[in-house]
Amino acid sequence: MTLHFKKSGSGDPLILVHGLFGSLENLGGIARLLQDQFTVYSVDLPNHGRSPHSNPTSLERMSEQLGEWFGEQGLTNAKWLGHSLGGKVCMELALIQPDIVQRLVVVDIAPVAYGQHHDDVFAGLLSVDPATLSSRSEADKIIAAHVPEIAVRSFLLKNLQKEGGGFVWRMNLSALHDHYLSLIKANRTDSSFDGPTLFLKGGNSPYIGEAQRDDILQRFPSTQLKVVANTGHWLHAEKPEVVAKLVSKFLTSDE
Repeated sequence: MTLHFKKSGSGDPLILVHGLFGSLENLGGIARLLQDQFTVYSVDLPNHGRSPHSNPTSLERMSEQLGEWFGEQGLTNAKWLGHSLGGKVCMELALIQPDIVQRLVVVDIAPVAYGQHHDDVFAGLLSVDPATLSSRSEADKIIAAHVPEIAVRSFLLKNLQKEGGGFVWRMNLSALHDHYLSLIKANRTDSSFDGPTLFLKGGNSPYIGEAQRDDILQRFPSTQLKVVANTGHWLHAEKPEVVAKLVSKFLTSDE
């Protein structure tokens, strides 16, 4: 599987990995702010964006596929940043292939199992028959019955791609739905990553808290935690300059 990616900038390699239902464009603001310091590889996860579809899927499988893609680029090690599901995939990769991870940044996610927070999203997405759509606004009205937040619907609708007389989902919706529990489960506990790790938490986000402290330190003992105040789960979109500054300082540190 050859994953779709975008390369920009110059310097040490930095791999950016987006979250569930997303694509490499989601971390585009951070990529632009960091490309003066690093060669930034923004990657579409399997079953997302313009990357190939793969079924079945799981946290382990995605990390393996990301590792295979990394080797295809002729890289031996790099700095990694992952948001949400991308963070879980990067953590899994660091736990199974620590030699290819110099430093790790995990954005607003922990290596624990999470509850099913996307039932309404899946209900909305699965209510849409893309092939019969005449416009994105038509899909928006259908999804709105399940997902009232305009910003969330706008994010999800970026996955609709025109094809023929209708649309198709760019993501592999059926695989993500069928194997959802395999994506939100806890990261492995039989190994640890001893390299420098930074967890970034949105100040108003519930994804990282005191309850996850021991699970984080068990797997990532050389961890720092920074909180970006007055932000939610999408802290890199809400305060990109602040996040980029924290990431840059951590990735270029000698400590």
